[in-house]
Order: sequence, then C-alpha cells, then structure tokens
Amino acid sequence: QVQLVESGGGSVQAGGSLNLSCAASGNTNQIYSMGWFRQAPGREREGVVDITILDRATYAESVKGRFTGSQDRAKNTLYLQMNSLQPEDTAVYYCAARLTGRNYRGGLRPDEYAYWGQGTQVTVSS
Repeated sequence: QVQLVESGGGSVQAGGSLNLSCAASGNTNQIYSMGWFRQAPGREREGVVDITILDRATYAESVKGRFTGSQDRAKNTLYLQMNSLQPEDTAVYYCAARLTGRNYRGGLRPDEYAYWGQGTQVTVSS
C-alpha cells in the first residue's frame, strides 16, 4: 500500500503561481513514477506531468513552459510548481503513483496509476 497526501492548493489571480506538494508513504519502494492529474467540474481527469524514478518527466502540452514537476526521492515527495496560472487551470489536482514491475503504454493515462491522493483545489480567478 502507498499513501499519497497533497498540499499547497489555494486561490490565486490569473498570472499568479502556486506550488503543490505530494508526500508518499508506505511501500514507496514499489513506486515507479508519480504524477499530477487534474479534474475540472464536468470534465474528465487529465494528466499534467509524470516523473519516473529515473527523473524522466512527461508533460501535458497544455502546461509545458508554465508548470514544472520535480521530486525529492529522499523525502518521497513530488512537487508541482505552477506559474502563469490561468482560469482554465482551475481544477482539483491529484497526485498518483504507478508501480514497478508492470508494462506501461506511455503518456499520462489515469488507468495506469494504482494509488491516488485525495486531491487539492486550485482556483484561478480572472
């Protein structure tokens, strides 16, 4: 079992910044990668960024150049620095983990992630 706890959400005006954190605990040695997803009301959950244990990052096109994912493996923590936030970035942001020992198709596919956090709300006003 892996537990994921997000923090750092909040409300900002357009053009502002926020930094999210996700702390993993439990059987963290089973983690192959961790990612951020988001879900806006009435929309499907979409991937934002995934970072593997080898520090390979995959970003959604919509956030490239504005969002930066990073990790501190010693602390089992994933971060998401979000800059130049826009109202369309408003969503609940979730942290998720993929496990080792499995074949993945690549890309930010929610169904490939075994563990999820509870989510943290990000609201961007115009």
